[in-house]
Amino acid sequence: MQNITAPYQPNYTELGKNHGKLEIGGCYPGYGATLGNALRRVLLSSLPGAAARSVKLKGVSHEFSTIPGVMEDVVQIILNMKQVRFRSHADEAVTVTVKAKGEGVVTASAIKCPSSIEVVNGDQVIATLTDKKAEFEMDIIVDRGLGYIPVEAREEEEREIGEIAIDAIYTPIKRVNYEVENMRVGKRTDYDKITLEIVTDGTLTPMEAFNQAVAILVAQFSVLSAETKTEEAASSSVEAEKEKKPAKKAKKEAAEEAAE
Repeated sequence: MQNITAPYQPNYTELGKNHGKLEIGGCYPGYGATLGNALRRVLLSSLPGAAARSVKLKGVSHEFSTIPGVMEDVVQIILNMKQVRFRSHADEAVTVTVKAKGEGVVTASAIKCPSSIEVVNGDQVIATLTDKKAEFEMDIIVDRGLGYIPVEAREEEEREIGEIAIDAIYTPIKRVNYEVENMRVGKRTDYDKITLEIVTDGTLTPMEAFNQAVAILVAQFSVLSAETKTEEAASSSVEAEKEKKPAKKAKKEAAEEAAE
């Protein structure tokens, strides 16, 4: 029986900040698309991350409001908050705050966080105060999750008065794509090479994201493999019992003949 050869170790190339490329050569013919598509889907949907899931602004009761002395309306402020990237080491949701007074631009670096929460892109603009007497105060609830969860999927959640839910973008992956091309392995020219390009939000590197995706896939297939082994063991046990029964019957018949 011919063995299916394993691919080579990935070769990583940094293309820029939070942007990298992995080349995986030596994939058995046809396995390039199989592995590449699986990795891409896991990278986009299954990596954990942290995001703002709701906000509460002082003096605001709903998202279609405006704040005196603030250039952006609440809808735009929420859109800006969705772009703020957090790194969280907390197991539960954490409330962080941002306060500002007077004219100026309020950025994510102004968010006051406990030691378990870190703002990655501090230069992200949240709001612009246009009046010397303007005041801006907002509580932000940050938690961990997977992928992307829109507000519509969390309609049954209980919220405080004035708390505005926002779409939670947990995934740390901003973009991922792959290409498959033929390569030579020995005398064959139909082996596959995968080129996987990953762009992250800065909360982890492209290589870290790749390793997490591989670990998730391995864990999923390990469970399937374990179940298969259990079924094989059970089947072997049944077959062994079937083999024992004829042997016992033969011994019984032999004993009866001896007695006669």
